[in-house]
Amino acid sequence: MNVVLRRIGNSEGVILPRELLERLQVKAGDRLEIIETEKGIVLHPVDDSFERQMKAAREVMDKYKVALQKLAE
Repeated sequence: MNVVLRRIGNSEGVILPRELLERLQVKAGDRLEIIETEKGIVLHPVDDSFERQMKAAREVMDKYKVALQKLAE
């Protein structure tokens, strides 16, 4: 599969074919990790479940900050 490097604003990027995105189960907005190897680059979807869990925990801690402080006493 060949793709073309294109100018996107002040950067350059690659448009990935829809069929490839479907096989990889990724969509626009998903994060990909780029790994540089001797033969080129490898793209992996980023597992951001830990970051999502931490964000949810911070939101709960912010919402119940006073109650959590009282429980800690």
